[in-house]
Amino acid sequence: MPKLEYISLGRRKRAVARLRIKAGTGKFLVNNHDFNDYFCRDSLKLDIMKPLEICEAKDKYDISVNIKGGGQTGQAGALRLALARVLEKTDADLRPRLKSAGLLERDARVKERKKYGLAGARRGYQFSKR
Repeated sequence: MPKLEYISLGRRKRAVARLRIKAGTGKFLVNNHDFNDYFCRDSLKLDIMKPLEICEAKDKYDISVNIKGGGQTGQAGALRLALARVLEKTDADLRPRLKSAGLLERDARVKERKKYGLAGARRGYQFSKR
């Protein structure tokens, strides 16, 4: 018997997305807001929907997401990873498609910390010779 609900987690920069998915009609809520209202930029919407389009599962599931931290781009990346991971859980045959598209890899790039003696992470203070 297939599971009724799947849970997944995705991270990107400082953002953490916790996702719940179940069979349904295609309702997509992000922090209790409609998906299209929460993410304004079309480029982010296309990026997030990529796993669903590859798996041809756009209107098969009801998705509920709780996202904390980061900015819009980080949150979109975290949501995309969580979505790809949960689709892999629902059907193991989808893994090769998601893997070849690079959707199952976590983007490990984060902001570099500021170092003492410097103005930023790498930039030094302005030097005056005279």
